[in-house]
Amino acid sequence: MEDRIKSAAAMGKNTLGETLGIEITKIDGDYVEGTMPVDHRTHQPYGLLHGGASAALAETLGSVGSHVSIDSTKYASVGIEINGNHVRGKKDGVVTGKARRVHKGGKLHVWNIDIVDEEDKLICTSRLTVMIIPKP
Repeated sequence: MEDRIKSAAAMGKNTLGETLGIEITKIDGDYVEGTMPVDHRTHQPYGLLHGGASAALAETLGSVGSHVSIDSTKYASVGIEINGNHVRGKKDGVVTGKARRVHKGGKLHVWNIDIVDEEDKLICTSRLTVMIIPKP
């Protein structure tokens, strides 16, 4: 698991995930977990966590989970659809995304991602569809 986390961190260099402060903390089969700070990088103009930042965390976690479960020398995992329901605002601190794969096909993976605060209260719930494509 540690090697997968290091690999995910290396892939995230110079990307939106790095800019937002996303860190992968757990990869275990069909489950991926990661954190993101709620600060000036992830705020919208009212000082709350931006819905787009939550979507970026959700897509990052699901894409990483798909990436580590395929032959990445031949294939790539790319998000093709995401939705999110933002159920609670958050002004500061850290959120944790918990991604669970609910479908693993040969060409499509589907992930459910819950983003929670430090007290495990739901902030956002998302669904991500990832397509597995031949590596460009």
